[in-house]
Amino acid sequence: MDQPTAAFSAPGKVLLAGGYLILDRNYTGLVCGLDARIHVHVHTLQTSPGLTLSEIIVKSPQFRDAEWRYGYRETEDGGGIEVTQLKGHSTSAQSRNKFVETSLAYALTYASAVDHTKIGPASFTILADTDYYSHPGSSGSEIPTTTDRFLNFNVPLHEAHKTGLGSSAALVTAFTTAIVAHYAPHAVVDVSSAQEKSRLHNLAQAAHCAAQGKIGSGFDVAAAVYGSCVYRRFSPSILEGLVDVGVKGFSTHLKSIVEDTDPTKKWDVEVDKKFAAVVPKDLRLMMCDVDCGSETVGMVRDVLSWRKAKPEEALLLWETLQKGNEDLATELQSLASKPANSSEIYKNIREVMLTIRSLIREMSSKSGVPIEPEVQTGLINACCQLPGVVGGVVPGAGGFDAVALLLEDKEYAIDALHHFLDNYRVKANEGGGVGIGKVRLLGVKQEDQGVRKETPTNYQDWLR
Repeated sequence: MDQPTAAFSAPGKVLLAGGYLILDRNYTGLVCGLDARIHVHVHTLQTSPGLTLSEIIVKSPQFRDAEWRYGYRETEDGGGIEVTQLKGHSTSAQSRNKFVETSLAYALTYASAVDHTKIGPASFTILADTDYYSHPGSSGSEIPTTTDRFLNFNVPLHEAHKTGLGSSAALVTAFTTAIVAHYAPHAVVDVSSAQEKSRLHNLAQAAHCAAQGKIGSGFDVAAAVYGSCVYRRFSPSILEGLVDVGVKGFSTHLKSIVEDTDPTKKWDVEVDKKFAAVVPKDLRLMMCDVDCGSETVGMVRDVLSWRKAKPEEALLLWETLQKGNEDLATELQSLASKPANSSEIYKNIREVMLTIRSLIREMSSKSGVPIEPEVQTGLINACCQLPGVVGGVVPGAGGFDAVALLLEDKEYAIDALHHFLDNYRVKANEGGGVGIGKVRLLGVKQEDQGVRKETPTNYQDWLR
């Protein structure tokens, strides 16, 4: 019997406050979900009568030659489902896609373990909303219309410039959800169920960490599953010791992690949804893409090296930043509950964000890491002079990724920002050695919902 055709999507994220702190369980981060989503559609591959096909095809048709074909087999001694890229049939010029391949192996293993299902041939199509990638051909402040939701970027995937919205975490979350829903429909997937979301979160975290080769904070996966939240990371020990696919016992171990049944490794992640609307409806979160992203891994390594070398200095700064982040969350919640006092609360939010930025620049100076580079400081300061703009930050790990702005959700404020960015430029000798060409105002805004089920027929134009 054919498994069901299905489609799921998961959102991107902005870590509005808590960059670097979120790596430590003693601290939290304020994570805002976005309406930019990664979508995954799945259907059974039809074969001719009498023909047996053991192949799974994964396509990303917005990019050139982005197609991967995999063979799969159940390994001995409970080693799970091993997948192998079929080199002779692959059209992908960028060779392996570690996030696709790892997620496929992990999700197939879990689906097989939980539903004892037979894995069959299937086709998966991955689509990204426009704002996950820079596309310099568009005008600077133009926001794409809904008809432009999926653009043909017309470049190989490895040449596409990301805008830093969390595409890999959203991909892993939507992809693993679609795989489990397709192959184990009796066991899952009700993405509105708290229990199922918890399992999907655990599976996506395990797959994402394995794909990136390290156990990160996981806030981006949590946002992809749950949406906006205040996040406290899980203990890395939960995923430490998980053997590789194909190794004896992998299937049982992965199932215990996903279903949280190992009493010695209980999930201690905290996803606080009381701030479900991290950005209240009276404010609008907007992102400015400067199209010169950063190497986050190197920045994190250097900041943590400084913290290890100067623990007392770093502790004082960490604690002060945590207080500022908590103050920001409190003020945003106040705006949601007391909109009549909005002008006073806007002032408080502005002051708290300025304090946080000052502390981040202090961290930059002491660690030697450009968390808020000069060119970004100039852009944020200039935007904050505009009517209706409450404040701005370089979110997450900082660097040269997109800038996040909070402004009043009113037409005059948005129009003023559009007009300003149409004419904003920074030459290299004016921005600390880094220039900015045209700044593109992304079409994203805040959205509180995490992973969700979609209507499969919405993607017909991209299926082939």
